[in-house]
Amino acid sequence: MTLKVELSRAAEKQLENIPASDQKKIVKKAEKLTDNPFPSGHEKLKGEDHLYRIRQGDYRILYSVFEKKLLVLVVKIGHRREVYR
Repeated sequence: MTLKVELSRAAEKQLENIPASDQKKIVKKAEKLTDNPFPSGHEKLKGEDHLYRIRQGDYRILYSVFEKKLLVLVVKIGHRREVYR
């Protein structure tokens, strides 16, 4: 099952504000979600339905999985101290 990864408009803007070296790592990590939307290290966020997070260094990628649409939607990307606000 191969899923398509899309970034929300907000996630695109947040990604633009991250240093280029980290951007590449984050994009690569997000692209890996096409093969496995629930990699080891992923966590479901408490109090949220269908919202998960994966880590990339000091950054977090928050995403939802829509299996019927074969879609992974990246909702938010940010530094670990700010992303959950």
